[in-house]
Amino acid sequence: MMNDKRIRVITGHYGSGKTEFAVNYAMKLASNKDKKVAIADMDVVNLYFRSREKKELLQNAGIRVVGSSIEGNAVDLPAVSAEVMSPIEDKSYDYIVDVGGDAIGTRAFARFAYLVDQNEYDLFFVVNANREQTTDLEGVLKHIDQIETITQLKVTGLISNTHLVRETTEDDIIKGYNLSKEVSEKLNIPIKYVFCMEELVSSLPEEIKALTFPIKTLYMREDWM
Repeated sequence: MMNDKRIRVITGHYGSGKTEFAVNYAMKLASNKDKKVAIADMDVVNLYFRSREKKELLQNAGIRVVGSSIEGNAVDLPAVSAEVMSPIEDKSYDYIVDVGGDAIGTRAFARFAYLVDQNEYDLFFVVNANREQTTDLEGVLKHIDQIETITQLKVTGLISNTHLVRETTEDDIIKGYNLSKEVSEKLNIPIKYVFCMEELVSSLPEEIKALTFPIKTLYMREDWM
């Protein structure tokens, strides 16, 4: 995380787990009390599992939450508040932008992309090999191409996040890593993190273990889910 750029844009196909990653990433950043952290929920595609659902949790951790809809209006409509711009321009913030799950959702962020300094951003694409449209190299490449075309920003890193929620096994993680590695070699984009539960790390191959972003909590999944 120390080598990541100030603005981290998190994208990926619908259901990839990008919001879970974005929230955990923000919480980990905020654990450093010297940092000012903001997270923008710009998911105007998925009406469920949005980071703004955890607004109270995030604010209690000292994180500024920017919702995708204008406060008090159009809660479930694709409206985007201009407040999204503020942490882009205010360089005192570490900023996580949770962007909608595909090329359509990415359009919401594209209108602000021109404000992003090319030296200040990372665009992370979350790869989940268990999602229908990203089960193989061709599918992942298609989504990355669409997102780059719309935003005019380049994907700078891959997040391997193949999971079955609480039923995830080491085999799922290895399967996702292998697909991410194919994408990495094809596009010359590094795998930044392998996202997984902490208890699974010890049983992973060393090559994968070195890249893990281990978590203890699934913030976007209640215990009954």
